[in-house]
Amino acid sequence: MTDQGLQQAIRAAGGVTELARRIGISQPSVSNWGSVPPERVLAVEAVTGVARAILRPDLYGENNSDLDEVHHARAQEYALLATLLARAPNAALLKRLATLRGDPTPLGVAHVALADAAGKADATKVSREYFDLFIGIGRGELVPYGSYYLTGFLHERPLARLRDDLATFGIARAEDQYEPEDQVAILCEIMAGIVSGKFDVPPGADQQLFEKHLKPWIGRFFSDLERADAADFYRSVGTVGRVFMDIESEAFALPE
Repeated sequence: MTDQGLQQAIRAAGGVTELARRIGISQPSVSNWGSVPPERVLAVEAVTGVARAILRPDLYGENNSDLDEVHHARAQEYALLATLLARAPNAALLKRLATLRGDPTPLGVAHVALADAAGKADATKVSREYFDLFIGIGRGELVPYGSYYLTGFLHERPLARLRDDLATFGIARAEDQYEPEDQVAILCEIMAGIVSGKFDVPPGADQQLFEKHLKPWIGRFFSDLERADAADFYRSVGTVGRVFMDIESEAFALPE
């Protein structure tokens, strides 16, 4: 029996097929859910607007509020980037992004710029922009994979090392996921799961993963996205990503 949180998400998305499309998995996978899987909660929340406490009250209810505000904010940031980099936002998500608020901090200013870009964006044009940037005819303008950024080729040693570490943490690729794990959206989704506490990993796993598998290249990727010829809406996504990854790098460099 489908639980109430999942039912609400399906209604908000406009049906099972649309929910599956928005989070980038197959329709049969969503149809087989009894409730939203822990590793999918943040993505479903991002694309439907249904709060995680409604989607999975057993995980995010009042008695499960151990996650402090900083970790909560970090998990949300990673989930936002994962959602926007996995596929082009539709009109509903652009409308939600247009309501983002900021503050005088660099990340807050980047959020305001993203909201402004979302408010001006046309979903059809953003979809074409996403295609030109990351898919293309033969290849997009950017190749959003760690192995490519570090070696110039796909499926190289950086991916193998990442897979070894993920296996150590007990994190496995979903059966319906065919992209390699060093794809930028997948890495951000994994980080969101670790930071939010939804993956049962040792303390410090987020820092280990970040330092070894994101920091060496992901800042360059977001800087490239800011400057990409095909980027319009996604230029603001690049800024959010670059600023946030700088914050993560600085935070992990601080003495404990």
